[in-house]
Amino acid sequence: MQPGCIPSCPTFANGFINTRNSILIAMKALIFTGAVGIALLASCQHSSSESHAHAHAEAPASHGEANEIVLHPHQAQAAGVEVSTIRPDTFRQVIQTGGQILAAQGDERMAVAPVSGVVSFGGRRVVEGMPVAAGSPLFTLSSSHMAEGDPVQKARINYETAKKEYERMEALVKDRIVSQKAYEQARQAYENARISYEAVSGGQSAQGQAVPSPIGGHIKSLLVKEGDYVQVGQPLAAITRGEKLYLRADVSEKYYAYLPHIASANFGTPYNNMVYSLDRLGGRLLSYGKASGAEGGYRVPVTFEFSVPKGEAILPGAYVEVYLLGAPKENVIALPHAALTEEQGSYFVYRQLDEECYEKQPVELGADDGQRVEIRSGVQAGDRIVTRGAYQVKLAGATSAIPAHTHEY
Repeated sequence: MQPGCIPSCPTFANGFINTRNSILIAMKALIFTGAVGIALLASCQHSSSESHAHAHAEAPASHGEANEIVLHPHQAQAAGVEVSTIRPDTFRQVIQTGGQILAAQGDERMAVAPVSGVVSFGGRRVVEGMPVAAGSPLFTLSSSHMAEGDPVQKARINYETAKKEYERMEALVKDRIVSQKAYEQARQAYENARISYEAVSGGQSAQGQAVPSPIGGHIKSLLVKEGDYVQVGQPLAAITRGEKLYLRADVSEKYYAYLPHIASANFGTPYNNMVYSLDRLGGRLLSYGKASGAEGGYRVPVTFEFSVPKGEAILPGAYVEVYLLGAPKENVIALPHAALTEEQGSYFVYRQLDEECYEKQPVELGADDGQRVEIRSGVQAGDRIVTRGAYQVKLAGATSAIPAHTHEY
């Protein structure tokens, strides 16, 4: 065999062919594997995209952008969410202070003791707050077994004695046996005794002297208890109609220059968290103080009168938050309290971006009239703001607290 020549034996040729076939098979397998991988990757990406879109459509509340909350219309309706388009409105200057609800003059009367004696409820249940009719008996005052005697019996004896003396003097004065002056004195004594006796004899019974309610209404306060001894003219109970009340606000002296512009007020009660408007209660300003009294502690009183609607429970004597309303301000953006949420001293509202998306918006607050709050910045005219159910939107964005139907794949 010559050097450099390739042997042409069958064994070498077969080995070469087998090697080439193995390489071709490996390349086909690699191409097939790559194609399958690309197909699987595209499928996974498509599935992930569909899953994200479906989650956005079905989730009750999720974060899209950094400050976006998604809440479907039917979920918002179920949560009581209401949205309003904001328009500038009239807002009044406000002085916020404290005050008290008082009974109006003439709307409260005091039941007093017509005679001296020991108080007895006579088996009746007399408690504060119970309704009473005008003239209905409240107490019985008994004077039996007392050293000074029964005042009703004493009044009856004085009356009968004075009457006899007057009748005797009336017969004698005609014949000029007694002077006209003596006759007038006898007549005066008789009239005084008659008035005294008639004042105490009307409610007299075997148990004692009855004390009736001077007016119809309810018992505001009881000043005595069973078995107490009282004297003539001593107050026993306060009866109030509750139809008219006074609102007295105590205003700091620094606001005295603004008081001539005060025309109305709102007030909030601590026992039912309600805020009432005097404009809706037919209220009117009676007066404001012209001096700072010692009892006010450098404060000036401002007094309103208003009527109590039927069915409303406004408690006389209660201390309240008062919002005095002064001169009007035009083109002010104001929102109800229900539109605001608070976090660590900062306040926020929720702006509706579209049918199902909301945005959390910080705001700067101004004056507060008890029902609405002035918005100095953060909200513009035309914004659609959640005015009711803002707290539910806040919960939906923070914890997905509003449940809804979801699908899992």
